[in-house]
Amino acid sequence: MHQSKLKILYIRHYSVFPLHYIKPTYNKEEQQNLRISNEIKEIVHKSIKPAITTDTCSVFYNDTINRFTNYIMRKGNKQLARSLLQETFETIKITQLKHYHQADPSQKSNIELDPKVIFIKAIENVTPILELKNHKKGGINYKIPVAISENRAKFVAMNWLIQAAKNKERSIHFPQQLAKELIDAFYKRGRIIMKKHDLHKECDANRAYAHFRWLKG
Repeated sequence: MHQSKLKILYIRHYSVFPLHYIKPTYNKEEQQNLRISNEIKEIVHKSIKPAITTDTCSVFYNDTINRFTNYIMRKGNKQLARSLLQETFETIKITQLKHYHQADPSQKSNIELDPKVIFIKAIENVTPILELKNHKKGGINYKIPVAISENRAKFVAMNWLIQAAKNKERSIHFPQQLAKELIDAFYKRGRIIMKKHDLHKECDANRAYAHFRWLKG
């Protein structure tokens, strides 16, 4: 579900409860942190709102994977999106196992076999820290480098990967290409890594215009 739609869902769901009700803490790690800090004593007798259907404490749930699945999804077909990502993970596993069995024994320990680890690290490696915003001044459009929010940075990184996976030869299926892009990004190589570096280089080249973001007009 898109972030804005999810936010609206939260607002509609929780608006029926009085303001003194607090949001539920359903994540087991967060619950443990509350116990360690003794904050749980402060909230144990408070009124708590019920969790919504998208909230889960499953050990198999991963917010980044769920978000990526939603970005892949088209026309509301989440089952297809999940299937495509699952096939991508299977392709990554097969590819890495092949490299593992062909590798020198001394190098085997350096080969990551877990598709989820590769997926998370790949996104981390291609996530930008800056972006360019258009600013018109004196009839001239300037591209101004600005810090990018964590939420938008993750969206940009995921969108780059998805678009790269779609930009392929017709004979190559989407999961195959996405697996390749993720493996390349995991090892800090490939076109998405270059795309990130090019963006940062352009931001650096335009740093003289950075102060424009505080000016009007």
